[in-house]
Amino acid sequence: MTALVHGLAITGASTVRALQRHGHEVVVSDDRIDDAKRALAAELGLEVVTPPSDLAAFVARFEFVSPAPGVPETHPLVRAAIDGGVPLLSEIELAYRWEQQRPGGPRPILAITGTDGKTTTTELTVAILRSAGVRTAALGNTDVPLVDAVDAVGEAELDAFVVECTSFRLTWTEQFRADAAVWLNLAPDHLNWHASMDTYEAAKSRIFDLQSADDVAIGFVDDAVVMRRLHAAPARHVTFGPTNADYHLDGARLVGPNGPIAEVAAMRRSLPHDITNALAASALVLETGLADTDAISEALAVFEAPRHRLEPVGSIDGVTYYNDSKATTPHAASVAIRAFDSLVLIAGGSRKGVDLSPMGAEAHRVRAVVAIGEAAPDVRSVFEGRTAVVEAGSMAEAVAAATSHARPGDAVVLSPGCASFDWYTGYPARGDDFVRCVGELTRSARRRADAQPLATTPEESA
Repeated sequence: MTALVHGLAITGASTVRALQRHGHEVVVSDDRIDDAKRALAAELGLEVVTPPSDLAAFVARFEFVSPAPGVPETHPLVRAAIDGGVPLLSEIELAYRWEQQRPGGPRPILAITGTDGKTTTTELTVAILRSAGVRTAALGNTDVPLVDAVDAVGEAELDAFVVECTSFRLTWTEQFRADAAVWLNLAPDHLNWHASMDTYEAAKSRIFDLQSADDVAIGFVDDAVVMRRLHAAPARHVTFGPTNADYHLDGARLVGPNGPIAEVAAMRRSLPHDITNALAASALVLETGLADTDAISEALAVFEAPRHRLEPVGSIDGVTYYNDSKATTPHAASVAIRAFDSLVLIAGGSRKGVDLSPMGAEAHRVRAVVAIGEAAPDVRSVFEGRTAVVEAGSMAEAVAAATSHARPGDAVVLSPGCASFDWYTGYPARGDDFVRCVGELTRSARRRADAQPLATTPEESA
């Protein structure tokens, strides 16, 4: 029998190639077929098809279906597969199964999930392992799907895998398990992909549920849902958090069960969420024995968070500008707000059916809010009456409005709390536009400064 891959983009194409390498016949389908997808399918030696109206008969032809990450659990083809008893397997599930059959035995897998902070913690874990001499890479919800990494040979072959696990990938897992798994947090998100908050939580929980007693499950001590799921996990339990956790902050040091790990002062950046991310990454590498505290200290001293995550992009007249476009949830925006004593917030974007009220939890820190995008009225309703709120019709207008409200010592922070698809193709494009607007403002400020006449002494003017 053959396999069906539904959704032809980066992950879908990698999954097709991997299945072909492993001897499967493959059919690829997509809901929206254009010339680019036809060309990609042709490169794979296939023809991309549109699923027929009789989905039950269509999916029954296949041994299993591998939906691309963008295909929601409510999709008719997915429902037809579930109703027909046809297995649904994500790319990380397929990769895991192939890795278990590796002649030399499976290599260690470290997995990271959570609503926010996954990418940064994944990249930091990779940086630590590389400092320890471990060949590894950021995989899964990155530019390199796990199915590509497990088959890599020669110089590209890895010693261990660090996998960023989205709920989209975890939903369709049956066996995938990590030697060490960390769950950072849970907040409402992706309710346009999941049927409900319950199925979103259940998907995330699979990162713990499928582990064995020999593995380690690492949970954020201050998240009640994560801790409830951790207590039920079959693996050994470890916690991290600012206080009252196995890995915690002790004055000016990161500390674990076996003592000091690193000095906070040595970190390249040490905002509150940087510290919790560092604790999570430290737990992953120390609990598996893949790195030591020297490697952690070395990595923390030079590690830069990925772009669009509270990225400082300019300073004008004592006001610093931060691009946090990746903050596509209210929870992520709340983290950004807590990082500053006083800020002007640019927030809003595309609605995802998520309650934005958590963004107002610490409104006393917010000097003013500039609301943008289709969610601007929702942002206004969260902050109105608690601080000044204005609306802007473009990013340039938003940056100008935020600048007019900011005072020396403030931060202007683009931390939207919403998706970007009302104005942009994705959060990187939104962040780039913000950076461009700040750059133009910076250049204008420099031109004004250069145009000011030089001060002269009385003798010179006499």
